[in-house]
Amino acid sequence: MPVSAKVLLLDLDGTLLDTAQDITTAVNRMRGAFGFGPLEVSVVRNFIGRGIANLVSQSMRNSVGELGVTASKVAIAQFEKQYEGCAADDSHPYPGVLEGLELFREKGFRLACVTNKAERFTLPLLKKTGLAGYFELVLSGDSSEDKKPHPLPLQHAANHFGVKIEDVVMIGDSMHDAAAARAAGCPVFILPYGYNEGQELRGLDCDAFIDDLPSAMKYVKVSA
Repeated sequence: MPVSAKVLLLDLDGTLLDTAQDITTAVNRMRGAFGFGPLEVSVVRNFIGRGIANLVSQSMRNSVGELGVTASKVAIAQFEKQYEGCAADDSHPYPGVLEGLELFREKGFRLACVTNKAERFTLPLLKKTGLAGYFELVLSGDSSEDKKPHPLPLQHAANHFGVKIEDVVMIGDSMHDAAAARAAGCPVFILPYGYNEGQELRGLDCDAFIDDLPSAMKYVKVSA
């Protein structure tokens, strides 16, 4: 039986947009600045989802081990500099994303994007890929004190829309989306094509696995 909801929260990287190539380009330019060779997209995609600090740490670990505080700040600054120049070069919506967003809007759902990506990259990326207009609210990784898997961003979204958390559904691609939803107390749907740090998705605690965004309509209806 479909769950009832008024608001749908959607993750960004690995859910709405395939951003792995541009992130890998920035990672490899960062690594090159420190004299290290490039990593494959298939490697870097496993580091996506927990914010820039984790991405940079994982991307440098096989070359220098654990980064100290000072080295980490320098590497993060270098990555951010590089990513600003290429963030939307190859990033694009996954198949079904535009159709799904249109369908959600037609059915009367209110939409928010809830991502761990920093706002300085999130907002321009949504605009450049034509997705910004679908969302009443965008919560980035630096919009609140905690990122997913902490429930706070989801709770902030529910408060913004003036609804109970039970009237919200999270749609994402990773264990962080699932954990945040469970901690917040709302349903969660998981897509199979995202990043999830290279780990198997099928064991995740979620309310539905969906093939693409339009498929979500099998499992959710608008609350009265």
